[in-house]
Amino acid sequence: MVDAVAPAVLEAETRSPFDARYRAFALAVLLGAYILSFLDRQVVSILAEPIKRDLGLADWQLGMLTGLAFAIFYTTLGIPIARLAERFSRPWIIAGSMALWSLFTLLSGRAQTFPQMLVARMGVGFGEAGCNPCAHSLIADYTPKEKRASALATYSLGIPIGTLLGLVMGGLIADAYGWRAAFLVAGAPGLVLALVAGVFLKEPRKFITGVAASQAQAAPPLAAALRELATKPTFWLMAVGAGLMAFVGYGQGAFNAAFFMRLHGDQLTALAAPYGLKSAGYLGLALGLIGGIAGMIGTVLGGWFADIAARRDARGYAVVPALAAVLALPSYYFIYTVADPMTALWLNIIPSVLGALWYGPVFATAQSVVPAHTRATAAALLLLVLNLIGLGLGPLFVGALSDGLATLGGLGESEGLRWSLILTSLFGLLGAAIFWMARKTMVRDLVS
Repeated sequence: MVDAVAPAVLEAETRSPFDARYRAFALAVLLGAYILSFLDRQVVSILAEPIKRDLGLADWQLGMLTGLAFAIFYTTLGIPIARLAERFSRPWIIAGSMALWSLFTLLSGRAQTFPQMLVARMGVGFGEAGCNPCAHSLIADYTPKEKRASALATYSLGIPIGTLLGLVMGGLIADAYGWRAAFLVAGAPGLVLALVAGVFLKEPRKFITGVAASQAQAAPPLAAALRELATKPTFWLMAVGAGLMAFVGYGQGAFNAAFFMRLHGDQLTALAAPYGLKSAGYLGLALGLIGGIAGMIGTVLGGWFADIAARRDARGYAVVPALAAVLALPSYYFIYTVADPMTALWLNIIPSVLGALWYGPVFATAQSVVPAHTRATAAALLLLVLNLIGLGLGPLFVGALSDGLATLGGLGESEGLRWSLILTSLFGLLGAAIFWMARKTMVRDLVS
């Protein structure tokens, strides 16, 4: 029986036999997959305005394409795929998923109507559902407990790097060849990396021995895994807190480019001209480099701070993201109200750093409140909650509120979007409060 095995024994017996060099290689491949997944999903944000014009869309429809359409499959399929991952080869699941989402990214560039684009983006979410649960559990199996937050933070660098590449590549290619070509370039690399992952990534379960190996092959039923997680309030609080932070991040990220185009369009054209660029290319470079590099710094610092804080007090996993959420709040108001676009762009450094601090602590917590045989399921449930709230509802909320303020509120298209983005940032305070609540049960709930 699983419950008869002490967590310490299970942890010791399931340590990966791979050396540091292979672990670094495997983490690099998984990071590459995550980078491409974010590139493929975030390239839509820099292409939002030309897509809106060509397909005749409203802001709520843009919110659907950048959020809910993707999240429908991405969140709901995560759990059944995680159940497969508890029993079958996680590298092969990752490879197949990567090939699938890359193909649907290519098809996004062929869409002629809103329904066609909607189906393509849903397909991208379908494919990407197989990446994170498998990758999180693999990294947890590969990595010693004391380095887990840092390793998962390194993997989470895929978020800012993929976003950076999506914005820069999408803007430059859209300026030169049109938005459809950007989807073609975004989708192709994933087909190559899928082959690399399938051939070279190894499944740790093939190399573990004894009771841990037999339990890894006989993962508990979903109902048992859910009952186990139901006794872990820390898991759910951290998941909801992260979901609210993602609600702000995804909602604003989906419309930041549109905001700058609408509110600072003429200024962007003037700023881009000396470099021989158009506004989309210049904006993609600026948002991508500023936000992407700052996001990378925040991701690494979040894992580092959390590992240091947790060595002294496990509640550090909750304290780090709570403080970051509060400190980030004032910057949003100034970004969306300052008159100079360059000042606004540079101000993005603050929320980009602070908004990425939660990745390592939250992902490490989810992998540390359950034993090894439930890790893929825990990752899938975390991503289900996080992405339904953040990715599914964030962009849709911003778009719908923007439309409402523009028409019913009489603010117009530009001012409606401005105040929609400012009001959305307030959800970060609720996220901070929920992270803070998780401190009360953190020590009790950690098992591995």
